[in-house]
Amino acid sequence: MANIILLAVCLIAGIGLRKTGRFPSSTSAVLNGFIIHISLPALAILHIHTLKIDSTLILTGLMAWILFVTAWFLFGTAGRLLKLERSTVGALVLVAGLGNTSFVGLPMIEAYYGKEYLGIGIIADQFGSFMVLSTLGIMAATIYSSGAVTPRQMLRKIIMFPPLQALILAFMLRSVDFPDWSVSLLEKLGGTITPLALVSVGFQLKFGGMGAMLKPLSAGLAYKLFLGPAVIYILYCVLAGTSGSNMQVTIFEAAMAPMITAGIIAIDHDLRPQLVGLLVGIGIPMSFLTLHFWHLFLQRVA
Repeated sequence: MANIILLAVCLIAGIGLRKTGRFPSSTSAVLNGFIIHISLPALAILHIHTLKIDSTLILTGLMAWILFVTAWFLFGTAGRLLKLERSTVGALVLVAGLGNTSFVGLPMIEAYYGKEYLGIGIIADQFGSFMVLSTLGIMAATIYSSGAVTPRQMLRKIIMFPPLQALILAFMLRSVDFPDWSVSLLEKLGGTITPLALVSVGFQLKFGGMGAMLKPLSAGLAYKLFLGPAVIYILYCVLAGTSGSNMQVTIFEAAMAPMITAGIIAIDHDLRPQLVGLLVGIGIPMSFLTLHFWHLFLQRVA
């Protein structure tokens, strides 16, 4: 409950800081830069070092990849048919295609399923959402923000993404024992991501002109909160015939709100910041309700 309250407080704080004018207009850019270069790398190194890799959880790791590729196909196709702005399509692909499997996901798993299932959430986040963001996510952000890019430019953009560099370093350091002080340091640096990200999103969240964005906003939230997890349920439970608590938690993670960090990357690439803020700002509180119904559904059928 404390984590959920923190989400609300930081989001409201960001809105309040913008309205009072106490922080400069460049505040979000500075916060986003700190998150990308410090908070996310620290979190990657910390979690990958202690993560227990289990081959039976491959489907859990694949979940985020399936959701993102499906989102890219659906919104990319819709963008071409409806002649939507590239920045709008990019924002939807990036933010609606990735779930908040960590900051919202882990507290929700603990609340609905118990601490013993947090490992599944970490796999869904680190091998799924985080790795997708570091590779396909950066690729989509670059394509929809700058248009034509060469394969070499794209590869350089991905390789130079600090969280991906940290992820590679984390795998290289798995056999190394971390001293207690370094673990404490990584925990403190990684712990800054939730408050800073939500303050940044809140700082840019504006409800004025929301009517003009109602269609893409509704489409993004409908995919992230309903259609996306339904696709995973059909693939994993109906077609593949899997079941059990681990699979319930995997689908539950698929139903999480839009990913805050994906929103930060989208804003950093100037992909409809207002739409991104609405997707995250409305999607998170809305998911508290939709996740309850997904839990009830999964208890009965999965």
